[in-house]
Amino acid sequence: MFGSSSIRRLISALMLLLSGAAQVTLAAPSHFEAAPLGFDAAWHLLVRTSFAASPADIEQFSRLTREQAVERLLSWTDKPRITPPPAWVGEPVTPLSRLRDMSVEARQAFQRNNIARGLEMRGWWLQEMVATPSPLAEKMVLFWHNHFVSSQQKVRQPQYLYRQNLLLREHALGNFGALLHAIARDPAMVIYLDSASNRKGQPNENFAREVMELFTLGEGHYSERDIKEAARAFTGWSIDGERGEFLFRPLAHDDGVKSVLGQSGNFDGDEVLDILLAQPQTAEWIVSKLWREFVSPHVNAADAAEVRRITSVFRDSRYDIRVALRTLLTSDAFYAPQVRAALVKSPVDLVVGTLRQFQFSAGDVAPFALVVAQLGQNLFSPPNVKGWPGGDAWINSTTLLARKQFLDRLFRSEALRPAGPAAMTAAAPSPTANPNPVAAMRQRLQRAYGEVHFDSERWLQQAGNEPAQVQRLALAMAPQQALPEGETRMALIRRLTQDPVYQLK
Repeated sequence: MFGSSSIRRLISALMLLLSGAAQVTLAAPSHFEAAPLGFDAAWHLLVRTSFAASPADIEQFSRLTREQAVERLLSWTDKPRITPPPAWVGEPVTPLSRLRDMSVEARQAFQRNNIARGLEMRGWWLQEMVATPSPLAEKMVLFWHNHFVSSQQKVRQPQYLYRQNLLLREHALGNFGALLHAIARDPAMVIYLDSASNRKGQPNENFAREVMELFTLGEGHYSERDIKEAARAFTGWSIDGERGEFLFRPLAHDDGVKSVLGQSGNFDGDEVLDILLAQPQTAEWIVSKLWREFVSPHVNAADAAEVRRITSVFRDSRYDIRVALRTLLTSDAFYAPQVRAALVKSPVDLVVGTLRQFQFSAGDVAPFALVVAQLGQNLFSPPNVKGWPGGDAWINSTTLLARKQFLDRLFRSEALRPAGPAAMTAAAPSPTANPNPVAAMRQRLQRAYGEVHFDSERWLQQAGNEPAQVQRLALAMAPQQALPEGETRMALIRRLTQDPVYQLK
């Protein structure tokens, strides 16, 4: 169905669409700030912040002003998560001493169990993103997961990563300074960036380097000497391998004078973090990343003034993340016509957004985490400390073909049976029981495709049944490929979701 030449044409079409997006040209605040959003602006806001835009939500948000709409989104973020976590998350981690004493066979079984639990954890998070009444909160947890990167490949024990996920949830829309201090002591981060091996006389610079380059200042705003001196301040930051908790080891700490970013003193790690938070560049770095997440893939020269304005508000709020989001999502820049369809949907956006946008019912959503991984976004396992690069990097001949196959399979037949009680109870057992956990999850994915159901009649009735309205609900702009007249509504939906524009938001 999808030949190599057609995939190349689709990639070319996508790149052409993205390259045609003009820079944002900002003007003085417009009268639109006090006017109702209307359909298009409401759709844009919801898709960028909530994975999808249902007809009912668009109807409600279209009558609100920018400020009212954003306040409603932010109020939703206080809702608790609804998906129960895996049963094992409260278990203690396996002590390092026990790991060292294991036989080869026991260690292999331990590793298989951790792989299975990691798969289960990915499914749990994807299920929550599909079902959540607070999609912006999930968006922000994912944003911080890609900012403060840790990976199961190195951390290994999934309890650590689950606890880190809870930490990100706690601070996702709170205070960035508090989040920075908390993540620096997080056991998963301590393991991932080798803080446990950072000791007096033998400093390990990994955390000090990444906290400056990736977490706060951005590249070019510090020196190699700053990194070396900061690493000394973080000596002694470790974990208790028996209890799996952060532990400060005073005997391993360098208590001498350090010089970091022009300041000198007998600094410890927390004091270095405060020095970083005091730098104007830190707020601008965070805002620029939020800009690329929600507005445009690049911060161009024309955007710089607006980024500085939002940065100023963010700093004046003492790093209140809600304030930064509120300012960003109510700005003229966010609603500028030039930024519509300027972002490539991430694999999570595509999978979760499609399931939510078209209100699919499914007995077992968790296995679709494998699809997300196949498309290049393996939850809890970013490719490196810089995380997923996003943007154009999401699209290549392999991933675009996989995206189209996923969508084709979802919409192949609207007669697929709904996931009723029988299908729910027939879900495969936890992958922890299978000696090959990846194979077990793939089997669950095959069953999940059989259980998924799109009630096209119900959805089209909510959408208004008109082809033009269906198109407005599905795409961020006019389709790249001409739509033939006289098609059934279901054929129209399939054609729209196969159009290159559907890959954009």
